[in-house]
Amino acid sequence: MQKKGDGEERVAKGIVNQLAAIIRTAQIHNPQNVAVLKSVDRLIDLLAVVFEEDSSASLELVGEYFYLNDSRIKVSMDQLINFDYLVREYKKLGLGSVTFKSDVQADDIQAFLKAYLAAAFADEPFDELALDTAGIPCVTVALPRVEKEDKEDDIRKTVKATYFNAVSYTKGVFEKIKSGEKANMKRAKRAVQSMVDVLLQEEDLLMGMTAIKDYDDYTYHHCVNVSIVSIAMGQKIGLPKPQLQELGIVALFHDLGKMEVPAEVLNKPTSFTEDEWKIIKKHPIWGVRAILNMKGFDELSIKTGIVAFEHHIYTDNTGYPDRRFPHDLDIYTRIVSLADQYDGMTSSRVYSRTPMSPEKALSLMMERAGTQLDPLLFKFFVNMVGVFPVGTAVMLDTKEIALVYGANSTFPDRPRVLIISDIHGRKVQGRLVDLAEQGEGGNFNATISRTLDPSKYKINLAEYLL
Repeated sequence: MQKKGDGEERVAKGIVNQLAAIIRTAQIHNPQNVAVLKSVDRLIDLLAVVFEEDSSASLELVGEYFYLNDSRIKVSMDQLINFDYLVREYKKLGLGSVTFKSDVQADDIQAFLKAYLAAAFADEPFDELALDTAGIPCVTVALPRVEKEDKEDDIRKTVKATYFNAVSYTKGVFEKIKSGEKANMKRAKRAVQSMVDVLLQEEDLLMGMTAIKDYDDYTYHHCVNVSIVSIAMGQKIGLPKPQLQELGIVALFHDLGKMEVPAEVLNKPTSFTEDEWKIIKKHPIWGVRAILNMKGFDELSIKTGIVAFEHHIYTDNTGYPDRRFPHDLDIYTRIVSLADQYDGMTSSRVYSRTPMSPEKALSLMMERAGTQLDPLLFKFFVNMVGVFPVGTAVMLDTKEIALVYGANSTFPDRPRVLIISDIHGRKVQGRLVDLAEQGEGGNFNATISRTLDPSKYKINLAEYLL
């Protein structure tokens, strides 16, 4: 039986899809096209479901996300194209929201559509649209809401607190286990619950936190980063919230066995000897033992132990530890392995103070897809982080320098970026730009020309992403 929440989400996604289909088809043909009329009827039917509970249905764009009556609409893979299209249409007209009242009819939507198409060619498109729709009592339009700076600051503070609380908790657990004490799994559940909640609302900000690497506390930040990236991957492939929480926990503890590795081996700045490699390769087994000794042992502990054991076993069954009988890897393991390799490559380590660029890391991971990494999940991973992952420093064809701030699933090579330096090389207050936006004539306003090494340009990621 379908839950009520699932039904509401289906209706909300359907409204976005139908409105996108109506506008797109009318732009190609005309408002009286049969396909347009059918989509209008379907939109009316979907709105009727909303009107069973509310007197109106407001479809609002806030940032890069749509909200139906203040509830954020989650984007699924099969609907990305329509969602992204409607985002661009709203932005093109400077439109913040469209509200349909409960007595709206097909003729009202046709009148709105006519006004919408005409406004697209006006010098002031929103003003034209507002004027032309003023005579349609059942449909109203509004400008984007101006988010107050203090509200944005509060959101950033919440994201930062969630991230650093998770790092602090992880550090505490590792130190307890290292000293022979038992750690509690319940606090882990609370920490991961917070990360899941924040990621579902502010994915770009939380993913941005993972781009800020900490050399001194690498292990703890690495575990939290792997957890966040794994949760984001789980969301991308459609895992429900309870499974996202499970995935976040198993990812958080994937490297727990490293606490048993002697510090002089773990922190060695040069290559490992054969004997040292034998020690390193034991950490998955040590991780299982530590997890099974934790307080609150349950089914989740078993799943966590499986991932701790498997995360260095590759999809072609090479890797370590050695097994007598090869087996298929758990889905959580395959996700965590992607996140683990990506964060490890793009972080400063004892033996490599200069991290690999996100672009180079993805290129290397692509070579490993099908042998070390699950090839299908890797495609989802690239779609999630984009061709230019969050935190990548780039030069635009406008000669401005920017940091990648958020991925674009529909156009992976056109992310959202934060401008940090103008054409004269002067540092500027970060201005958010969507590289998928087009100007007059259909040309893109800006394009990435190349990636940059942040250290060479003295770019402090924390200054912009924290």
